[in-house]
Amino acid sequence: MAKILVTGAAGFIGYHLSKRLLARGDEVVGLDNLNDYYDVRLKQARLAQLEGTPGFRFVKCSLEDRETLEKLFQAERFEKVVNLAAQAGVRHSLENPHVYISSNIVGFMNILEGCRHNSVKHLVYASSSSVYGANTTMPFSVHHNVDHPVSLYAATKKSNELMAHTYSSLYGLPTTGLRFFTVYGPWGRPDMALFLFTKAILEGRPIDVFNEGKMRRDFTYIDDIVEGVVRVTDKTATANPAWRGDAPDPGSSYAPYRIYNIGNNTPVELMHFIETLERCLGKAAVKNLLPMQTGDVPATHADVDDLMRDVSFAPATPLEEGIGRFVEWYRWYYAC
Repeated sequence: MAKILVTGAAGFIGYHLSKRLLARGDEVVGLDNLNDYYDVRLKQARLAQLEGTPGFRFVKCSLEDRETLEKLFQAERFEKVVNLAAQAGVRHSLENPHVYISSNIVGFMNILEGCRHNSVKHLVYASSSSVYGANTTMPFSVHHNVDHPVSLYAATKKSNELMAHTYSSLYGLPTTGLRFFTVYGPWGRPDMALFLFTKAILEGRPIDVFNEGKMRRDFTYIDDIVEGVVRVTDKTATANPAWRGDAPDPGSSYAPYRIYNIGNNTPVELMHFIETLERCLGKAAVKNLLPMQTGDVPATHADVDDLMRDVSFAPATPLEEGIGRFVEWYRWYYAC
């Protein structure tokens, strides 16, 4: 099997992806800087689940550390790279913009250079549904123009797609960008709604419900995300022979470059999401209804036709099942 670099391996998606790749026999080098954006103990606990597994090695490093990354790429000669490391969080980007440029732009540049100079066969990287920004045509399609981001986080992810295309065009590096839609599940991030809501409800505290609960999100279960990433990683990006410069398709190229949505294709209103969580917890929430926050969008909805066509997969885990699994994990992990 392949030797694969997974960046952000101690993160939510990176942990689950690494676990899946190891289970099928791949050799995984997991890279993470273990920053304190959220509780480092959770990251360390994820990492502890991976360490000791045959085929796994951990490297503590930031994407911005160009010298260390160069040495790592030269020494390991990865066949494939899955870049999931990034500074996450739309709201955090409003208060800490420089961190996003450093990690998501400079760091991604270092990944591209490492792939370019060391014969990496396929670079897969995390983009985000946030790139759709001010778009309102639903469902969101990779064939839509996405030039109106509404947060710096979204702008950095759009920039990653542009940078990847440049390297695909100039150097023939196959690259695939994945636009994830509101990922949730066991071992999830504490800054995301499901985690925040669960903690507050169990502690008897009110939950903040933005846009008065009228937002709609394409909540996507972690196992579905990982299945999509694995299948796309195994299918090296190729050029689209039908691509035309006089009618350019944003989701493909004359170069070996592709973009896919990975979303559940079933938008759920936030209030229904909360009601489902209440049933799984067996406890009602006290709701603090608030207006929509700056940088948020009212709705997301993924068109996954291209994903189905190219890798024969589309996320389908029902919300009730996914939230139930998260609650089970949360009660186990926090012994509550």
